[in-house]
Amino acid sequence: MADTIIKIRKAVEADSEKIWVLMKELAIFEEYIAVFSITPQIVRERGFRKNPPDFYCIVAEDEDKIAGILVYYFLPYTAQNRPAIYMKELYVDENYRGQKIGEQLMNTLKKEAELNNCKQIKWTVAPWNEAGIKFYERLGAKENRDWLNFELNL
Repeated sequence: MADTIIKIRKAVEADSEKIWVLMKELAIFEEYIAVFSITPQIVRERGFRKNPPDFYCIVAEDEDKIAGILVYYFLPYTAQNRPAIYMKELYVDENYRGQKIGEQLMNTLKKEAELNNCKQIKWTVAPWNEAGIKFYERLGAKENRDWLNFELNL
């Protein structure tokens, strides 16, 4: 894999099935596979056929394989009167880890944020995911302890 040339690009509809596979792998990794309800058709419809889409995706491509995904959406209304990006998922296939693919995906997301006049990128990370936390800190991210996350299940 050391000779692999990874191409970072925006996802297209034809990527839907491969994106879904990595979404499912992430659900297994983060232990929410029991409630994972996404299908390849949902990815296709909600990410590529709906206008505007419910989410956007950047992929790391190795020839015909998708080595990593970064799923995000825009938060158009913020206190700064500028949009923000919410990163929903960042996942690199375990066979491709250690090649700075996650960093390349994050750098591409930063460019996307700048192009769209975003003030910040936000996301959550599981407290047990120490490797993920170290990765984000290495990129210069800081934990925000100003707010607590709440959810209301319906």
